[in-house]
Amino acid sequence: GRLEAVTQQMGYHPQYLDSFLKTQHYLMHMDGPLPFDCRHYIAIMAAARHQCRYLVNLHVLQFLRAGGDPQWLRGLDFIPQKLRNLNEINKILAHRPWLITKEHIEKLLKISEWSWSLAELVHAVVLLAHCHALASFVFGCGCEQDEGPGGRGSLKPLSPGNQCFCEATAGNGCSQELLRINRKRSLDSCMELDSLRERVQRIHVETEGREEMRLLQQDREEGEGRLGAPEHRSDLPAGLSPLTDTDGEVTGATNLACYMQDPDFGYQDFARRDEDQTQVFRIQDYSWEDHGFSLVNRLYSDIGHLLDEKFRMVDGLQSSAMAKRQGCEPSVFKRGIWNYIHCMFGIRYDDYDYAEVNQLLERMLKVYIKTVTCYPEKTNSEMFDRFWKQFKHSEKVHVNLLILEARMQAELLYALQAITQYMI
Repeated sequence: GRLEAVTQQMGYHPQYLDSFLKTQHYLMHMDGPLPFDCRHYIAIMAAARHQCRYLVNLHVLQFLRAGGDPQWLRGLDFIPQKLRNLNEINKILAHRPWLITKEHIEKLLKISEWSWSLAELVHAVVLLAHCHALASFVFGCGCEQDEGPGGRGSLKPLSPGNQCFCEATAGNGCSQELLRINRKRSLDSCMELDSLRERVQRIHVETEGREEMRLLQQDREEGEGRLGAPEHRSDLPAGLSPLTDTDGEVTGATNLACYMQDPDFGYQDFARRDEDQTQVFRIQDYSWEDHGFSLVNRLYSDIGHLLDEKFRMVDGLQSSAMAKRQGCEPSVFKRGIWNYIHCMFGIRYDDYDYAEVNQLLERMLKVYIKTVTCYPEKTNSEMFDRFWKQFKHSEKVHVNLLILEARMQAELLYALQAITQYMI
């Protein structure tokens, strides 16, 4: 699946990594309501909202491997109307999930040739939330910098070398079957990249050949005026670059804007919302444990159990060193981060004293958490280095896992509540 940079970072917490990989594999590769090519295209749409080239490139390759139509990679104007209709809730979930209403759900489910089924929509919503949250982790831990044209990122991987992304978890709860599957996928990815490199090289050769022919023709017709440059043809879609980087890697998507509409729509502080339109989301009225879990599990079999395990796993990660340095209990410290993230999305807990957030979280940490959560594309390696200078790398990764899961749960709560209201 070519998630090496992500899984190397998550490998600092092997039990969580095992849970994450099972969920990722189930969403993308196991039986479910959505076709496999559509799953990867939805992931492309979700990652593009945050300009996450790392995830877009990953899913472009997997989309093609799943038999997806290469024309779709030219952008939203070239995909079926049914998929294009998902663009609105993708945009809202990514930036202002509190704006999701039952009317958005009704519009997608209304009877027409482009209508979604409830099961398909739930699968799509989970995919969108998963990829939005994963984009936060990618930027927060520097994986996107590793992909960028400026060179390698400043964050250190778990260990040197190109290891299978499950090797770090061997003996730590990662099943042998999962190891076998992922090793096979790594081999498939290498073969696929070789094929793409050959294809790209062929394009270069053809382009150079056309240029030579053009120059010869230009010499012959010198007296007839300057000739225009020949039209460039390529067997890659417009959204992909027929170029390789200095290591020979395929660079993949270059124009992420073709995968989204209304690019200026972004996060807006919940406190500045139009209060006539949006009410605070009270967790006592609609929670994951009492409402979201049962709904999602009923409409998309078993995904609720996998998501619930992941939420519990991040809550159970050891954080005694972090808490000790902040002078509090581990559970208090983690709850402060979780509730602060949910607060930014308008989700409130009646039994929590929000004055604790300012006591527990220093300013630089709050700035970092808000950036990674709300507009991760603005994160840079300097921000990662500046917060908690005295803390271990693994502890900073732990914070990013809390951001990933808290953000994903927030998006799911709003979307599933809207689906529940539609059903009622």
